[in-house]
Amino acid sequence: MTKRSDFVYSTYSEPHRIRTKEILKKHPSIRNLIGKNPWTFMAIVGLVAFQIVLAWLVADQSWWIVAGAAYLLGAFADHALFVMIHECAHKLIFKKPAANRLAGIFANIPQVVPSSVSFERYHIKHHSFQGVHELDADLPNRWEARLINNYFIGKAIWLLFFPIFQIFRISRLKEIKPFDGWIALNWLVQIAFVTAISLVWGPKAIGFLVLSFFFSVGLHPLGARWIQEHYLTHGEQETYSYYGVLNNVAFNVGYHNEHHDFPSIPWNRLPEIRKGASSFYDTLYYHTSWTKLFFRFLFDKEISLFSRIVRSNRGKVQLTDESRPDAEMTKEQVQANINASEQVR
Repeated sequence: MTKRSDFVYSTYSEPHRIRTKEILKKHPSIRNLIGKNPWTFMAIVGLVAFQIVLAWLVADQSWWIVAGAAYLLGAFADHALFVMIHECAHKLIFKKPAANRLAGIFANIPQVVPSSVSFERYHIKHHSFQGVHELDADLPNRWEARLINNYFIGKAIWLLFFPIFQIFRISRLKEIKPFDGWIALNWLVQIAFVTAISLVWGPKAIGFLVLSFFFSVGLHPLGARWIQEHYLTHGEQETYSYYGVLNNVAFNVGYHNEHHDFPSIPWNRLPEIRKGASSFYDTLYYHTSWTKLFFRFLFDKEISLFSRIVRSNRGKVQLTDESRPDAEMTKEQVQANINASEQVR
């Protein structure tokens, strides 16, 4: 076994735009899946209500019940809310950008930590500049990877405090604006909500919400999602999908290759991409169990935070890119067809 001491470097630009173009050329009908799903907002309302009701129910219970409810119930609800925030970040719910951003702020409420608007800002760059260390917040810092190393205890600590490690990555992403009025609004809403819950229901209600947040992204089988998406678990394939049962409670977020290839398609139609272009996806390695991957990451010394592809090649993508290559290519194809028709005439 050879322990990695650095990332894996690629001289190519991110792989998804090329595959998007190839899929649309061979399966043009997939472009019909592009669109919005305003019904997603009803899921947001239900999940927010679920977390608030649970916080009320455990407010007078023992801390063991608070922690158990957070691990077994709250973590799944918060993880689903992260997926909803993700949909808002890609503007896949409403037509107006501001409406999507407000929906994301609303979905963020039970998660205590104000992160919705910041997530949108950094996540879109992750799509546009996957693997570019100075722009991709999904990549760990080098000191972070060295600190955690490839040992069980380091990985467990990393998963437990995953949101905190992400905060330290912001200083590396100097080309991305870290603060504006929308982020201020996100903070004000969270402060008002946490203050209200604290005053009305007390510390255990807040404790439940905080624990739910940390379990939903950290030391929990759900935390394996962050490993599943881009960590090199099988050769140097850069992105992996998950086709397991938990997609049913995670709004198909496991369809990650499909999402990167077609970020303008909402969560409910992602399985149709794989079905319609199976020859492109069935040849890729995929995961079927987050739980299995969770334990493999913790105990397999060949997997570390250095198990990631890093590149300096940004391609021809502009810094202001909104990560909608599928929609942009669709427009290009339509115009090309119009031009071809005019030439025939």
